[in-house]
Amino acid sequence: MSMNEKLHSGEIYYPSDESIMKEQLACLDKQYDFNLTRPTELDKREKMLKEMFAEIGEGCYIEPPLHSNWGGHHVHFGKFVYANFNLTLVDDTHIYVGDYTLIGPNVVLATAGHPIFPELREKGYQYNMPIHIGKNCWLGAGVIVLPGVTIGDNSVIGAGSVVTKDIPSGVVAVGNPCKVLREINDHDREYYFKDKKIDFSNI
Repeated sequence: MSMNEKLHSGEIYYPSDESIMKEQLACLDKQYDFNLTRPTELDKREKMLKEMFAEIGEGCYIEPPLHSNWGGHHVHFGKFVYANFNLTLVDDTHIYVGDYTLIGPNVVLATAGHPIFPELREKGYQYNMPIHIGKNCWLGAGVIVLPGVTIGDNSVIGAGSVVTKDIPSGVVAVGNPCKVLREINDHDREYYFKDKKIDFSNI
């Protein structure tokens, strides 16, 4: 198995292999250009993201700066995904984000890990595990999602949480390590923030 094939296999590999670096640097050049776009160049940004990402649906918006190991080359966004500034995608293998998901500022989605055994780290080895984030999720500011994690549809991850294990659908989860706080319930259908009621007649 080549080093390129090991990127997506979960096997330990050497990320500075010449064949990997050549392809990766070409992707990073595109990301560099994306981050230099002007706020008014929305159509240009949309076109660039389609070239940079593995998949990106209609209506997606990513606020620069974007930081990504492969410039989004292994990232799959559904439709109408919104990501605020300083999104970091450690996309050494695949990251999947479902439709209508909201990503707050300074969020990190990290697929890459390094062996605990120090001699292997000294040699520069790493491994990658994919991340799956469901539809209509909300990841608050500063959330960190670690390799191999799945977050179910409609769930909310509280700001500053470090998600080390899978989170089911339809819950609010917070903390470090991130744990389920409660299920999304009828109260959430009536109130959007503390005692602030949702006025459906104006929505």
